This record gives sequence, C-alpha cells and structure tokens, in this order.
Amino acid sequence: MGKPVIIAFANQKGGVGKTTSAVNIAASVGVLGYRVLLCDLDPQGNSTSGVGVNKKTLKHSMYDALTGACEPGSAVVKTAYKNLSLLPSTIDLAGAEIELLDMPEREYALKKVFDSVGDDFDFIFTDCPPSLGMLTVNALSCSDGVIIPMQCEYYSLEGLSQLMISIKKVKQLYNSALTITGILVTMYNGRLNLSVQVLDEIKKYYSDKLFRTTVARNVKLSEAPSFGEPVYYHDKYSKGSLAYLEIARELVSRVM
Repeated sequence: MGKPVIIAFANQKGGVGKTTSAVNIAASVGVLGYRVLLCDLDPQGNSTSGVGVNKKTLKHSMYDALTGACEPGSAVVKTAYKNLSLLPSTIDLAGAEIELLDMPEREYALKKVFDSVGDDFDFIFTDCPPSLGMLTVNALSCSDGVIIPMQCEYYSLEGLSQLMISIKKVKQLYNSALTITGILVTMYNGRLNLSVQVLDEIKKYYSDKLFRTTVARNVKLSEAPSFGEPVYYHDKYSKGSLAYLEIARELVSRVM
C-alpha cells in the first residue's frame, strides 16, 4: 500500500474522550487487519500509557523525532496489540511547542516525521493535545482528516464552532486537502434530555459528518487505561469495545 491515511483527533476542550477515542479506534482498526501507527502528540502521554508502554523505559520519543534528535523510525515502538505501533510521548514534548517556533517550516515538522515512517503503515492516528497550539497545528497541517470527539454538553457545542474556525484557517494556510472525517459523540447518556438536545443540534448542522455510533459511558471503557489496555483487549464484548469496533468499521469505509 502507498501513502497512509493520516487522521488527527483534535478538540481544544479537555475531557471529551479524545485520547480514549484515539487509542481505541487505533486498536480497533488494527484488529480489522490494517497496520496502524498511533502518534501521541500530547505531553501528558496518556495514549502512550493507554497502550501499556512505560515512558520511563523509552530510549526515544516523539520529542526526539520532532526536533531531529533521532531518526523518526527509531522512536517507533511496537505494542503488545495486533498491528498497532506507537510513536510515544513524554513530558519533554511540552518543550517542543517552544522549540518549534524557531524552526524553519515549523508547521511541517510532524509531516517530515510521517514522511519518514509512513511507508510501514496503512493508518496514522494522532492524539493531539487539548489546545490549538503549534503541536496541534502540526498535526492538522499533515493530516488527511480530523476526527472531533465531543460530549453532549452546551460548552462542547460552543467549542465545536471555535474548532471549525481553526480547522478552516489551517486549511487555508497550510493544508488545503484537510477535511473533517467525522464528529464522534462520546460519554453519551440517552436518558438525559440535554444529551438528546445537543445531539439533535449537532445533527442539524453536521449530520453528514456525524458517526452513526455514539459512545456511551461505560465502566470497562473507563477502567481499561489503568491496565494499559485498549478496551477491545480488556473486555472485547463490553459496550465500549463493540462501539469503537463499529466506529472503526465506519471510519475505514469513509476513507478507504
């Protein structure tokens, strides 16, 4: 296969299930038989620990790959899960946000990393930090599409409008090919009127972008990260696992 499909998970609002979605969609697409690279672009490194990789044992990380301190390929780690590799993150990455400012073509530093390792993968998924800083701009500048995870809350709707404006700016300035791959509703509770109302509002404006499957609040989904496991490997028959597997199938059908 040629060039991988590159998708960023982005939302400047924290706590919307962005990392959970990145980890579990990446793992689920791997289960479906595609070679996947999960790129942890968040200095908190939650995607890294979410797939069971110990940050203390890493020789190289995303920070080294971005700043040219190592060959990007030497920072890639194979996980214990089917077809899933990781470009891990540590707290060092927080410094890259500042260091990138002095680099030529700073918006394309991540693109150079992906150009170097992309031939080995069918999909590259990037878990962005919960901000619209230089790291997220880098992710959007080299991606084919963006998945926007969001909760069914009023503030999330407000944040979605702001994010759409930012994506439009990146599209104009750095990446004319960038599209919205999909909006993914997380932590959904159909018994709450507010959840239903917000979902109706999203459908009104973005029905063509909305994933058919919503992700409900789920105990197995919440506890899987503490075991360093995607939910499919924690409990493959849980509601969370089945939802993300269905979303992975829909995603593949949208982009392949």
